[in-house]
Amino acid sequence: MPQTHYRTCHLCEAMCGVEITVEDNTVVSIKGDKKDPLSAGHICPKAYGLKDVHEDPDRLKQPMKRTSEGWIEISWDEAYAEVVQNIKRIQHTHGKNAVGIYKGNPNVHNLGGQLYGAHFSRSIKTKNNFSATSVDQLPHHLASWGMFGHSLLTPIPDISRTDYMLIMGANPLVSNGSLMTAPGFGQRLRALQTRGGKAVVIDPRKTETATKASEHHFIRPGTDAVFLLALLHVIYDENLTNLGKLTNIVTHQAIIPELVKEFTPIKAATITGISAETIRQLAREFAQAKTAVAYGRMGLSTQAFGGVCQWLINVLNIVTGNFDQPGGAMFTTPAIDVVGLLGAIGATGSLGRWKSRVRALPEFGGELPVCTLAEEILTEGEGQIKAMVTIAGNPVLSTPNGTQLDQAFAQLDFMVAIDIYLNETTRHAHIILPPATGLESEHYDLIFHSFAVHNTAKFSSRLFDPVPEAKHDWEILQDLAHLLNGEPSTPQEKEKQQKNLFGRLSPEAILDLALRTGRYGSKYHKGGNGLNLQKLRAQPHGVDLGPMQPSLPKRLYTKNKQIILAPELFVQDLKRVEKVLWNEAKAPDQQFDLYLIGRRQLRGNNSWMHNSERLTKGSNRCTMHMHPKDAQKRRLQQGQMATVSSRVGNIDIQVEITDQMMPGVVSIPHGWGHHYSDTRLQTAQQRPGVSINDLTDELLIDELSGNAAFSGVPVKVE
Repeated sequence: MPQTHYRTCHLCEAMCGVEITVEDNTVVSIKGDKKDPLSAGHICPKAYGLKDVHEDPDRLKQPMKRTSEGWIEISWDEAYAEVVQNIKRIQHTHGKNAVGIYKGNPNVHNLGGQLYGAHFSRSIKTKNNFSATSVDQLPHHLASWGMFGHSLLTPIPDISRTDYMLIMGANPLVSNGSLMTAPGFGQRLRALQTRGGKAVVIDPRKTETATKASEHHFIRPGTDAVFLLALLHVIYDENLTNLGKLTNIVTHQAIIPELVKEFTPIKAATITGISAETIRQLAREFAQAKTAVAYGRMGLSTQAFGGVCQWLINVLNIVTGNFDQPGGAMFTTPAIDVVGLLGAIGATGSLGRWKSRVRALPEFGGELPVCTLAEEILTEGEGQIKAMVTIAGNPVLSTPNGTQLDQAFAQLDFMVAIDIYLNETTRHAHIILPPATGLESEHYDLIFHSFAVHNTAKFSSRLFDPVPEAKHDWEILQDLAHLLNGEPSTPQEKEKQQKNLFGRLSPEAILDLALRTGRYGSKYHKGGNGLNLQKLRAQPHGVDLGPMQPSLPKRLYTKNKQIILAPELFVQDLKRVEKVLWNEAKAPDQQFDLYLIGRRQLRGNNSWMHNSERLTKGSNRCTMHMHPKDAQKRRLQQGQMATVSSRVGNIDIQVEITDQMMPGVVSIPHGWGHHYSDTRLQTAQQRPGVSINDLTDELLIDELSGNAAFSGVPVKVE
């Protein structure tokens, strides 16, 4: 008999609720869960990939060892022994920092990775920690840490109640939100417009979101900071500020008008490509709307001034009275408050406690920028990385100058990958440890409930039992940490081990404890009404915890519970903005005369969803978008192959001519490049595409945060 199951799709940040029908141990159908309080029946195409990943014949299910004669399956005990022996050997010979760790984006979508990843990393005792954070949202965390005192205290647009939304460098119609979990964004956008509201998109490309928005304006890549400064100039110049109830909890208020004084709309127009008249109009509309919210995402973060941009987005929302108010930017109050739990132990963020060996880039939150990983492997000397652990990541395709990183991984003394695929990165591993995954695992979105536009909670039970002897990722991380730490040799070490929840409790036990002690749990709701794991299991569609609510100043982690409107590190970085964009504004040089930006696609998620036939079928999606004028200048025709070159490399790619691109800008999607012959990705290899990160430059970064600057890479097209 068919059985119906309800769970959250974990393949991207959208948290779509899905209804899955299973018969004879096979997925028969997947459709949207209409009773899910967050997604209300909406799912994007990636949700169908749940079935494909589960049934993928290329998915690894047994530990693998690379030998001179190829890959062979080995036992878990043998695999563990090789991993622990080699890590200890290398650290004994070369020091603790000779082992590096890279955590990919799927870790954030995964309960086991979230709960046990840090525990495992601590067992390695290295300062060479890297993750996808520094090719993505690091500037968001830096702004939150500097202004609100906690790197994960992220303002979320209250799209359901806003009257005006300014969207910069984001394409939520495709992503369904990113650091703004908003499944069914198209429906939310239509609802905003139906109630008389307005959505304005600022982007070098007329994205899918821009096409449906009320208004779109092209902007020269990398100049968003000047645009935001000009908006603030108008708002202060025309006395349109309104701090409202925040007046007494915002410090450094007098600094901002002085900082923006010289950034007039007329000057900004020459830098950004947006007219002075338009800048004034948008500033007035935003400040005078009943409610408004500004939202900036990948295009703002992954550029040379990502940190300043995310700071200015927050400033814009705050000084116009659109912060901690319905319809503005607000903080969630999730059932499991990761922000609060970390804040309680003082883990609110850090900057510059140590620096990378070669380029002296600062750590943030215990991690170094991944743009420096290859040089830390390739540069000889004390502290050189000799071994790597990668966890659910494919940095060869996902980080700048992937070709260089590919060469670096090839020379490592040892590498272990915790991953379900033999892909472009894990092919360099000596041992691959594949966890049970997807529909074989329980799931609770620890992080994305904290980024959701509406407070909800949902636990997903597993649909299928893993193959015999399989291990979940949390078990792998727990086992390796135990073996690396060894048996406690003193009473103090034994006591410390006993207190370590992640060394002795299962994910379900930790979840139950966190729910019971959380905002909606039994600790605060007497009489049996509080939330716990048992009650959450009994609600397969999830629990509606209501819209976001004002929470300041209690929610802040700064001293004296005040918002720091102008943190010194951002104020100082404005000098770099002035130097690079203001006083030395210029087009790309004669050799590299175009700007390259990325492109997100609805049927893909970074570099790991291209082995699904249903998500890759159809016409070629790995194309370069180019404006007709730029194509004509280079005598390029629709569908023709062209060579794109940057400082670090070149690729050949099919040209797609479209007036949806700003002149002088080209766009290539992220995540492709599956041409390596020694991987096991049969479907992906049939449509390999090319990697944009064979063009992106590891030396182009946001100097403030260390985040990669993917947006605005100078290239030439022939």
